[in-house]
Amino acid sequence: MKLRVISNPSAGSGSAQRRLPVLKQLLQDRGIQAEFVETRGPGDASRLVHEARADGVECLGVMGGDGTLNEVSQGYLAPDGTPLAGPDLALIPSGTGGDFRKTFDLGDTLEAAVERLATAEPRPLDLGLLEITAHTGETIRRAFLNITSFGLGGLTDRLVNAGPKWIGGRAAFLVGSLRALISYENVPVRVRVDGQVALEAPIVNVAIANGRYFGGGMKIAPDAAPDDGSFDIVAMHGMTRAQSVGLTSRIYQGTHIGQKGVHFSRGALIEAESLLPRAEVLIDMDGETPGRLPLVARVARGALRIRA
Repeated sequence: MKLRVISNPSAGSGSAQRRLPVLKQLLQDRGIQAEFVETRGPGDASRLVHEARADGVECLGVMGGDGTLNEVSQGYLAPDGTPLAGPDLALIPSGTGGDFRKTFDLGDTLEAAVERLATAEPRPLDLGLLEITAHTGETIRRAFLNITSFGLGGLTDRLVNAGPKWIGGRAAFLVGSLRALISYENVPVRVRVDGQVALEAPIVNVAIANGRYFGGGMKIAPDAAPDDGSFDIVAMHGMTRAQSVGLTSRIYQGTHIGQKGVHFSRGALIEAESLLPRAEVLIDMDGETPGRLPLVARVARGALRIRA
Protein backbone atom coordinates (compact mmCIF):
# COMPACT_ATOMS: atom_id res chain seq x y z
CA MET A 1 0.00 0.00 0.00
CA LYS A 2 1.33 3.41 -0.98
CA LEU A 3 0.27 5.60 1.94
CA ARG A 4 0.51 9.36 2.22
CA VAL A 5 -0.59 11.34 5.28
CA ILE A 6 -1.91 14.88 4.95
CA SER A 7 -1.45 16.78 8.19
CA ASN A 8 -2.92 20.15 9.06
CA PRO A 9 -0.43 21.66 11.55
CA SER A 10 -2.99 24.16 12.81
CA ALA A 11 -5.81 21.65 13.38
CA GLY A 12 -7.04 21.50 16.95
CA SER A 13 -4.95 24.52 17.95
CA GLY A 14 -1.81 22.62 16.99
CA SER A 15 -2.74 19.17 18.33
CA ALA A 16 -2.12 17.57 14.92
CA GLN A 17 1.42 18.91 14.87
CA ARG A 18 2.06 17.65 18.39
CA ARG A 19 0.73 14.17 17.61
CA LEU A 20 2.63 13.71 14.36
CA PRO A 21 5.82 12.21 15.91
CA VAL A 22 3.71 9.67 17.79
CA LEU A 23 1.91 8.69 14.58
CA LYS A 24 5.19 8.23 12.72
CA GLN A 25 6.50 5.96 15.47
CA LEU A 26 3.33 3.87 15.58
CA LEU A 27 3.42 3.36 11.81
CA GLN A 28 7.07 2.41 11.96
CA ASP A 29 6.36 -0.11 14.73
CA ARG A 30 3.72 -1.75 12.51
CA GLY A 31 6.08 -1.81 9.53
CA ILE A 32 3.89 0.62 7.55
CA GLN A 33 5.78 2.97 5.28
CA ALA A 34 4.27 6.38 4.72
CA GLU A 35 5.00 9.74 3.20
CA PHE A 36 4.04 12.90 5.09
CA VAL A 37 2.92 16.25 3.74
CA GLU A 38 1.54 19.33 5.52
CA THR A 39 -0.99 21.91 4.46
CA ARG A 40 0.38 25.42 4.09
CA GLY A 41 -2.86 27.37 4.43
CA PRO A 42 -6.63 27.30 3.85
CA GLY A 43 -7.66 25.15 0.89
CA ASP A 44 -4.23 23.59 0.45
CA ALA A 45 -5.43 20.07 1.30
CA SER A 46 -7.33 19.92 -1.99
CA ARG A 47 -4.12 20.52 -3.94
CA LEU A 48 -2.42 17.74 -1.99
CA VAL A 49 -5.20 15.31 -2.93
CA HIS A 50 -4.68 16.08 -6.63
CA GLU A 51 -0.94 15.52 -6.21
CA ALA A 52 -1.55 12.21 -4.43
CA ARG A 53 -3.80 11.06 -7.27
CA ALA A 54 -1.13 11.95 -9.85
CA ASP A 55 1.54 10.14 -7.80
CA GLY A 56 -0.45 6.91 -7.60
CA VAL A 57 -1.10 7.06 -3.86
CA GLU A 58 -3.44 4.23 -2.84
CA CYS A 59 -4.47 5.46 0.61
CA LEU A 60 -4.62 8.98 1.97
CA GLY A 61 -4.48 9.49 5.73
CA VAL A 62 -6.16 12.70 6.85
CA MET A 63 -4.76 14.07 10.10
CA GLY A 64 -6.99 16.91 11.19
CA GLY A 65 -10.57 17.77 12.06
CA ASP A 66 -13.74 18.12 10.04
CA GLY A 67 -12.49 21.30 8.37
CA THR A 68 -9.40 19.53 7.04
CA LEU A 69 -11.54 16.62 5.83
CA ASN A 70 -13.83 19.04 4.02
CA GLU A 71 -10.87 20.56 2.18
CA VAL A 72 -9.73 17.05 1.25
CA SER A 73 -13.18 16.24 -0.16
CA GLN A 74 -12.83 19.13 -2.64
CA GLY A 75 -9.93 17.20 -4.17
CA TYR A 76 -12.40 14.53 -5.30
CA LEU A 77 -14.43 17.04 -7.31
CA ALA A 78 -13.80 18.03 -10.95
CA PRO A 79 -14.28 21.66 -12.04
CA ASP A 80 -17.59 20.74 -13.71
CA GLY A 81 -18.90 19.33 -10.42
CA THR A 82 -18.52 15.62 -11.19
CA PRO A 83 -16.70 13.30 -8.76
CA LEU A 84 -13.11 12.20 -9.37
CA ALA A 85 -11.70 8.81 -8.41
CA GLY A 86 -8.80 8.91 -6.02
CA PRO A 87 -7.02 7.28 -3.08
CA ASP A 88 -8.89 5.55 -0.28
CA LEU A 89 -9.42 7.75 2.76
CA ALA A 90 -8.29 6.95 6.30
CA LEU A 91 -9.25 9.19 9.22
CA ILE A 92 -6.53 10.03 11.74
CA PRO A 93 -8.14 11.96 14.59
CA SER A 94 -6.88 15.43 15.41
CA GLY A 95 -8.70 18.75 15.31
CA THR A 96 -11.35 20.90 16.94
CA GLY A 97 -14.21 18.79 15.61
CA GLY A 98 -14.45 15.08 14.85
CA ASP A 99 -18.08 14.70 13.93
CA PHE A 100 -17.70 12.64 10.77
CA ARG A 101 -15.68 9.88 12.39
CA LYS A 102 -18.40 9.47 15.06
CA THR A 103 -20.71 8.06 12.36
CA PHE A 104 -18.28 5.15 12.02
CA ASP A 105 -17.85 4.89 15.80
CA LEU A 106 -14.13 5.55 15.46
CA GLY A 107 -12.14 6.37 18.57
CA ASP A 108 -9.83 9.31 19.21
CA THR A 109 -6.60 7.36 19.63
CA LEU A 110 -3.74 7.17 17.15
CA GLU A 111 -3.26 3.50 18.04
CA ALA A 112 -6.77 2.69 16.78
CA ALA A 113 -6.21 4.75 13.63
CA VAL A 114 -3.02 2.85 12.80
CA GLU A 115 -4.78 -0.46 13.43
CA ARG A 116 -7.44 0.53 10.90
CA LEU A 117 -4.78 1.47 8.37
CA ALA A 118 -3.19 -1.94 8.81
CA THR A 119 -6.29 -4.15 8.80
CA ALA A 120 -9.50 -2.41 7.66
CA GLU A 121 -11.04 -3.37 4.34
CA PRO A 122 -12.03 -0.36 2.18
CA ARG A 123 -15.76 0.32 2.13
CA PRO A 124 -17.78 2.56 -0.22
CA LEU A 125 -18.46 6.14 0.79
CA ASP A 126 -21.00 8.52 -0.75
CA LEU A 127 -19.94 12.03 -1.74
CA GLY A 128 -22.29 14.99 -1.55
CA LEU A 129 -22.24 17.33 -4.55
CA LEU A 130 -23.37 20.91 -4.06
CA GLU A 131 -24.30 23.87 -6.22
CA ILE A 132 -24.69 26.97 -4.06
CA THR A 133 -24.56 30.74 -4.25
CA ALA A 134 -21.23 32.19 -3.13
CA HIS A 135 -21.10 35.29 -0.93
CA THR A 136 -20.06 37.21 -4.07
CA GLY A 137 -23.20 36.09 -5.92
CA GLU A 138 -21.97 33.54 -8.47
CA THR A 139 -22.89 29.85 -8.50
CA ILE A 140 -20.12 27.58 -7.20
CA ARG A 141 -19.69 23.82 -6.88
CA ARG A 142 -18.47 22.10 -3.74
CA ALA A 143 -18.29 18.62 -2.26
CA PHE A 144 -19.06 17.40 1.25
CA LEU A 145 -18.74 14.15 3.14
CA ASN A 146 -20.66 14.75 6.34
CA ILE A 147 -23.48 17.31 6.60
CA THR A 148 -24.53 20.47 4.83
CA SER A 149 -27.10 22.60 6.59
CA PHE A 150 -28.60 26.03 6.20
CA GLY A 151 -30.21 28.52 8.53
CA LEU A 152 -28.99 28.67 12.10
CA GLY A 153 -26.10 26.30 11.30
CA GLY A 154 -24.59 28.65 8.75
CA LEU A 155 -24.69 31.59 11.16
CA THR A 156 -23.25 29.39 13.93
CA ASP A 157 -20.30 28.44 11.72
CA ARG A 158 -19.58 32.07 10.98
CA LEU A 159 -19.44 32.80 14.72
CA VAL A 160 -17.49 29.64 15.66
CA ASN A 161 -14.85 30.20 12.99
CA ALA A 162 -14.36 33.75 14.22
CA GLY A 163 -14.11 32.65 17.86
CA PRO A 164 -11.56 30.78 20.02
CA LYS A 165 -10.94 27.05 19.42
CA TRP A 166 -9.01 26.35 22.63
CA ILE A 167 -12.22 25.75 24.61
CA GLY A 168 -12.79 22.52 22.66
CA GLY A 169 -15.01 21.48 19.77
CA ARG A 170 -18.25 20.75 21.62
CA ALA A 171 -18.02 23.85 23.81
CA ALA A 172 -17.10 26.08 20.85
CA PHE A 173 -20.11 24.91 18.83
CA LEU A 174 -22.47 25.13 21.81
CA VAL A 175 -21.40 28.70 22.56
CA GLY A 176 -21.63 29.57 18.87
CA SER A 177 -25.13 28.09 18.64
CA LEU A 178 -26.37 30.07 21.61
CA ARG A 179 -24.89 33.30 20.23
CA ALA A 180 -26.48 32.60 16.85
CA LEU A 181 -29.88 31.95 18.43
CA ILE A 182 -29.89 35.44 19.90
CA SER A 183 -29.67 37.13 16.50
CA TYR A 184 -31.13 34.56 14.08
CA GLU A 185 -34.60 35.12 12.63
CA ASN A 186 -36.53 32.24 11.03
CA VAL A 187 -36.70 32.62 7.24
CA PRO A 188 -39.38 30.95 5.07
CA VAL A 189 -37.84 28.49 2.61
CA ARG A 190 -39.02 25.90 0.11
CA VAL A 191 -37.29 22.50 0.15
CA ARG A 192 -37.80 19.94 -2.61
CA VAL A 193 -36.73 16.31 -2.17
CA ASP A 194 -36.41 14.26 -5.36
CA GLY A 195 -38.51 16.84 -7.18
CA GLN A 196 -41.39 16.99 -4.68
CA VAL A 197 -42.01 19.84 -2.23
CA ALA A 198 -41.20 18.43 1.20
CA LEU A 199 -41.35 21.63 3.23
CA GLU A 200 -42.48 25.23 2.90
CA ALA A 201 -42.02 26.95 6.25
CA PRO A 202 -39.96 29.41 8.28
CA ILE A 203 -36.95 27.32 9.24
CA VAL A 204 -34.58 27.31 12.18
CA ASN A 205 -32.22 24.89 10.46
CA VAL A 206 -32.29 22.25 7.74
CA ALA A 207 -29.63 19.53 7.71
CA ILE A 208 -28.78 17.52 4.58
CA ALA A 209 -27.02 14.58 6.17
CA ASN A 210 -24.64 12.00 4.77
CA GLY A 211 -23.22 11.40 8.25
CA ARG A 212 -25.00 11.49 11.61
CA TYR A 213 -23.27 14.15 13.71
CA PHE A 214 -22.50 17.83 13.42
CA GLY A 215 -21.95 20.86 15.62
CA GLY A 216 -19.49 19.21 18.00
CA GLY A 217 -21.46 16.04 18.75
CA MET A 218 -25.10 16.82 17.91
CA LYS A 219 -26.70 13.59 16.60
CA ILE A 220 -28.85 15.44 14.10
CA ALA A 221 -29.47 12.47 11.74
CA PRO A 222 -29.39 9.35 13.95
CA ASP A 223 -30.09 6.86 11.15
CA ALA A 224 -28.03 8.38 8.33
CA ALA A 225 -25.79 5.95 6.46
CA PRO A 226 -22.95 7.40 4.35
CA ASP A 227 -23.09 4.57 1.82
CA ASP A 228 -26.81 4.17 1.04
CA GLY A 229 -27.09 6.61 -1.86
CA SER A 230 -29.47 8.95 0.01
CA PHE A 231 -29.39 11.97 2.28
CA ASP A 232 -31.37 12.17 5.50
CA ILE A 233 -33.01 15.61 5.64
CA VAL A 234 -33.85 16.92 9.09
CA ALA A 235 -35.66 20.28 9.22
CA MET A 236 -36.44 22.27 12.34
CA HIS A 237 -39.15 24.80 11.54
CA GLY A 238 -41.75 27.09 13.06
CA MET A 239 -40.01 27.23 16.45
CA THR A 240 -39.39 30.06 18.87
CA ARG A 241 -35.91 30.60 20.34
CA ALA A 242 -37.02 28.97 23.58
CA GLN A 243 -38.35 25.90 21.75
CA SER A 244 -35.12 25.59 19.80
CA VAL A 245 -33.03 25.71 22.97
CA GLY A 246 -35.36 23.20 24.61
CA LEU A 247 -34.72 20.72 21.80
CA THR A 248 -30.93 20.91 22.12
CA SER A 249 -30.51 18.06 24.61
CA ARG A 250 -32.66 15.80 22.44
CA ILE A 251 -30.52 16.60 19.38
CA TYR A 252 -27.35 15.59 21.23
CA GLN A 253 -29.04 12.30 22.13
CA GLY A 254 -30.60 11.79 18.68
CA THR A 255 -34.15 11.59 20.07
CA HIS A 256 -35.57 14.69 18.36
CA ILE A 257 -36.97 12.97 15.25
CA GLY A 258 -40.76 12.97 15.47
CA GLN A 259 -40.92 15.91 17.85
CA LYS A 260 -43.17 18.85 17.02
CA GLY A 261 -41.49 21.17 14.54
CA VAL A 262 -39.01 18.51 13.30
CA HIS A 263 -39.60 17.33 9.74
CA PHE A 264 -37.78 14.26 8.36
CA SER A 265 -37.41 13.05 4.78
CA ARG A 266 -34.92 11.11 2.70
CA GLY A 267 -33.77 11.51 -0.89
CA ALA A 268 -30.88 11.82 -3.35
CA LEU A 269 -31.66 15.26 -4.83
CA ILE A 270 -32.33 18.26 -2.60
CA GLU A 271 -33.25 21.76 -3.81
CA ALA A 272 -33.74 24.68 -1.45
CA GLU A 273 -34.53 28.34 -1.92
CA SER A 274 -35.47 31.27 0.28
CA LEU A 275 -39.00 32.60 -0.15
CA LEU A 276 -37.75 36.05 0.85
CA PRO A 277 -35.51 37.10 -2.08
CA ARG A 278 -33.40 39.51 -0.03
CA ALA A 279 -32.91 37.20 2.95
CA GLU A 280 -29.42 35.77 3.42
CA VAL A 281 -29.76 32.12 4.46
CA LEU A 282 -26.22 30.98 5.21
CA ILE A 283 -24.93 27.48 4.46
CA ASP A 284 -22.87 25.30 6.80
CA MET A 285 -20.81 22.74 4.90
CA ASP A 286 -18.86 20.44 7.22
CA GLY A 287 -18.08 23.38 9.49
CA GLU A 288 -17.35 25.91 6.74
CA THR A 289 -19.55 28.75 5.43
CA PRO A 290 -19.06 28.84 1.65
CA GLY A 291 -22.21 30.75 0.68
CA ARG A 292 -25.99 30.95 0.87
CA LEU A 293 -29.22 29.71 -0.69
CA PRO A 294 -30.33 28.75 -3.28
CA LEU A 295 -28.83 25.27 -3.10
CA VAL A 296 -28.88 22.00 -5.02
CA ALA A 297 -27.42 18.87 -3.39
CA ARG A 298 -26.92 15.49 -5.08
CA VAL A 299 -25.53 12.16 -3.91
CA ALA A 300 -22.67 10.51 -5.79
CA ARG A 301 -23.16 6.99 -4.47
CA GLY A 302 -19.94 5.11 -3.65
CA ALA A 303 -17.79 7.77 -5.28
CA LEU A 304 -15.08 7.29 -2.62
CA ARG A 305 -13.75 4.51 -0.44
CA ILE A 306 -12.87 4.75 3.25
CA ARG A 307 -10.84 2.47 5.49
CA ALA A 308 -13.00 2.42 8.61
